[in-house]
Amino acid sequence: MKKFFPLILAILLPLLVVRADAQPVKKSINPVLRVLVLDNKDNVLMAIKGSYRIYSTTSDKLLTGGYILHTVVSASDQGIMFGQRDLKFSKIRVVVPESSFIYIDGRAFRGSVDIIRKENMKLMVINRVPLEEYLYGVLYNEISHRWPIEAIKAQAVTARTFALHQARQNKLKDYDLTNDIYSQVYSGATSERWSTTRAVKLTSGEILTYNGDIFPAYYHATCGGHTEDASNLWNINLPCIKGVECGYCKESPHYRWVKTMMLADVEKKLNAGGYKLGKIKDLSIVSKNNSGRIDKIEINDEAGISYIITAKDFRHMIGPNEVRSTNFEAAINGDKLILKGIGWGHGVGMCQWGAKGLSEKGKTCKEILDFYYPGAKITTIDKIADKL
Repeated sequence: MKKFFPLILAILLPLLVVRADAQPVKKSINPVLRVLVLDNKDNVLMAIKGSYRIYSTTSDKLLTGGYILHTVVSASDQGIMFGQRDLKFSKIRVVVPESSFIYIDGRAFRGSVDIIRKENMKLMVINRVPLEEYLYGVLYNEISHRWPIEAIKAQAVTARTFALHQARQNKLKDYDLTNDIYSQVYSGATSERWSTTRAVKLTSGEILTYNGDIFPAYYHATCGGHTEDASNLWNINLPCIKGVECGYCKESPHYRWVKTMMLADVEKKLNAGGYKLGKIKDLSIVSKNNSGRIDKIEINDEAGISYIITAKDFRHMIGPNEVRSTNFEAAINGDKLILKGIGWGHGVGMCQWGAKGLSEKGKTCKEILDFYYPGAKITTIDKIADKL
């Protein structure tokens, strides 16, 4: 054995010596997000397949725990009913081991779950989940997992940036993001796919910044030829989210669309939005902006009542899935309103179908992001941690 010792030492020694120029490995910053997944619920079905603990979020007091759970959670006069047990706290947190899931109404979620009894005796359910794991549950809902990996990576970076910006904006609220189109569509672990999870891991911690800080990295399905200037929609004026000409989304099934609606339904929605109209007589375009989208429209009814409405508000009141974009032509035919439009979404930031088109032309994630967010830089969360 002695004669082999020098040989073994010669093999192992280089592995034990730390190179002088070696850089320490930095652990990626992975902040926890608070995502509203259910609201105004009378009761919630919860299931856990392993161990769990339940705490009061206000006192960190351990209330109960166990192994294997399948129960109904509801509000009580004194707090929250957890099955047959009345937990006399209005805010509780359900915690499981890192490798486990919490099932809420049949959907699996990573992380922990807060349940809050509201003043109206309804329940609010908030998933507390690390940012990277949150993205696992977002990407499949926001972009096709079958698209080229560079387009999916670009989506991962934009979604990560947008989530952090929302979290910073909503620090004083009970939650940072919702799980719908008004934040980002999130379905928990139920919607994870291999390719989208891979894109998150390949871009781990990467975000977009402008002048050294994060910004709302908006994105949408199809711009229809030109992205929108964010200042036309919101009180934000940054060069990195102004409109750019895009010729890469023409293969999108949403590039052109037609929607026929009953005038009575349109009138009802406008009235609910505060515009008291009778039977609509005509709808005309007042002005357009530089991207070609409508800025304002005028609506007249048969009684002579007239309103000038922003196209943004009109789309919001009628519904973003009905009026897919603010780039449309309108015509009234009898008792129907016919819209013929281009693109889907608000149009700001990255055009997802355009990103697909660019990736198919060989463009990388960085080149896609440079195109849609001119002047923005790709960096990592640790570089701006003090601003979060």
